[in-house]
Amino acid sequence: MLNTNGARTSWYSVWLLTAGHFLSDFYANFLPPLLPVFISTLGLSLTSSGLLVMVYSLTSNIIQPLCGYLIDRQGYAWTLLFTILVSAIFICLSPMSPNLMLLYIGVALSGLATSFFHPLGSSLIGKVALPENKGLAMAIFIGGGNLGFALAPAAIIYYLVQYGTKNLPWLIIPAVILTAAFYFAGTHRINLAAPVREDAAPTLPWYKNSGLIKLNAVMALRSWAQVSLLTFLPILLAVKGATATFAGSMLTLFLMGGAFGSCVGGYIGDKISHKKCVIGSLIICIPAMYLFLNYNTFNLFAWCLLIVSGATLQSTVPSSIVWAQRILPGNAAMTSGMMLGLSFGLGGAGAALTGALADNIGLNSALLWAIVPLIVAIPIASYIPYRLESTTPESKINHSTKA
Repeated sequence: MLNTNGARTSWYSVWLLTAGHFLSDFYANFLPPLLPVFISTLGLSLTSSGLLVMVYSLTSNIIQPLCGYLIDRQGYAWTLLFTILVSAIFICLSPMSPNLMLLYIGVALSGLATSFFHPLGSSLIGKVALPENKGLAMAIFIGGGNLGFALAPAAIIYYLVQYGTKNLPWLIIPAVILTAAFYFAGTHRINLAAPVREDAAPTLPWYKNSGLIKLNAVMALRSWAQVSLLTFLPILLAVKGATATFAGSMLTLFLMGGAFGSCVGGYIGDKISHKKCVIGSLIICIPAMYLFLNYNTFNLFAWCLLIVSGATLQSTVPSSIVWAQRILPGNAAMTSGMMLGLSFGLGGAGAALTGALADNIGLNSALLWAIVPLIVAIPIASYIPYRLESTTPESKINHSTKA
């Protein structure tokens, strides 16, 4: 147990990394509001705009496990001093790109920096958090990112209207200040390389670890429902007669619910086990999302259903990270990258299927079908072990814990 000073230092590091996640996801959600600027200044077509989003999604989400693997093997904590700063510089300077090629390169580099920060930050949280509060610390970290992601579109649109794209580079300053705070706190000097222990129980590699693969499947199925609702909610509300302003407000409400759910989910995971938190959140989300999609009146009850849907979908994330790190403790950064990035990217592929289905049966019906992945995820999650998977029966007994 850490003393009072140690606990205070631990929480300072947690909040510092949470601020980093806030800024990282804040910059990560600049791209959608900036697309009209690119279309105007560079003559981007809708196809080129979609390709730009795909490039950013690939570099900021899909390759997160690879970045995590490198962090687990080599440490690379020092990259904390560059990740948020690089992301901020390239996305804030992107409207000044003289041609399409440099725009793609800048957006890709910004996405790569984002992709490196997420497994790095999650792994650092696992190092600095008190053992009894690891789920809560992870929840605060995830919640900070969700909050930054939720606030970014409204903030950047307001900023562009008031000050124009020529003043966008001023938004790099918060990244500079936070990077300095990381440096003086010494967060970048924490050793993250997985230690080699001769007495450690032999563990399965990640690609043979059935528990980790199943957990990835669960989180990808969850992301399918989340990304589908996130992507098509404004269109659905417009079809039901809502104004664009109201639809944007409801989307922000959904994202804010997710930020709240992240914080609560990690705390609950610490109390009842992270496995039970993930399964329970999925169970609660199913009726909430179903009722919202079948509700045609925009009243307080509909708002509450949307908030509960966002909160329960996102409350699974911090617990899934801690759970994955329990299953494969020697690869904390890589498993974090899987839960945060890879699953979200796979969920995006599922959302594309939802869109294709919507063209044939209607958007509301297609979103109702997007609940099915949540139903499928529950039995899969039930059969995932809540502990390290090892190669020997003895070590399985020694590492087993309550489910």
